[in-house]
Amino acid sequence: MTAASGLIIVDKPAGPTSHDVVARIRRLAGTRRVGHAGTLDPMATGVLVVGVEKATRLLGHLALTEKDYAATIRLGQATDSGDADGEIISSWPATGVSAESLTAALAALTGEIQQVPPGISAIKIAGKRAYQLTREGKPPQLAARTVTIRALSLRAVRPLGDLLDADIEVTCSSGTYIRAIARDLGAALGTGGHLTALRRTRVGPYTVAMARSLDELAASLEVIPLAAAAAAAFPRRELTAEEATKVSHGARLPALGSGSGPVAAYSPDGMLVALLTEEAGQARSLAVFVP
Repeated sequence: MTAASGLIIVDKPAGPTSHDVVARIRRLAGTRRVGHAGTLDPMATGVLVVGVEKATRLLGHLALTEKDYAATIRLGQATDSGDADGEIISSWPATGVSAESLTAALAALTGEIQQVPPGISAIKIAGKRAYQLTREGKPPQLAARTVTIRALSLRAVRPLGDLLDADIEVTCSSGTYIRAIARDLGAALGTGGHLTALRRTRVGPYTVAMARSLDELAASLEVIPLAAAAAAAFPRRELTAEEATKVSHGARLPALGSGSGPVAAYSPDGMLVALLTEEAGQARSLAVFVP
């Protein structure tokens, strides 16, 4: 039996890829129409938003929402990947790094910044993933991207001989690489740095408290219904029956001044009809969910 359209909030364990999680949910939900919003690296844990059936059309918009992370950065060693799965490429004692200098370096990485993605990443360059080029001995020169790090706070420090582990919390925009924060923090402090732990605690409105492990989902597949999932993530617009029919056929409506961000549009009976965006005084469909 195929699961109903909706979102499943998975607490991803360390080890599997995000694609592995999707494959597991496909089996549990009884459908191949499953996707995820925002990839987590294999070593990372935490919130992975998975869409089933019609809810897969929400995922591209959910991937663009703000995210929260808890991470541990090891200062004193840099790796080629920026995390503990990579090879150590340089080391320098971090014994002279104080909590004050750490806090100041984190502050310099906060706000709207230019961030160069890690070379070992899924970014495509001329049809090839950056990690493929790096593994072929042709590491790409990736251009810096504008990202917004709204909050970056130091929670704890733990000396480990010549190394220093720093626990941080991050609130950031879509497209931010926490591995790049670790790399850039280590570079700023002159010690090198890489991630040893990463846990995503929020994607938009979906928090780790709402997430379920794969074992829990195997016992009871909890799906947030499509209408409720969209209502939690986007502003809401109520449609008349006539407007709902028009939107379901691709017609445009007058704008209500809600801006260009997605708005969830509902029929009088509470059904999600479409995601709308406004431009030039009109509201047009980004995705339609009714026949």
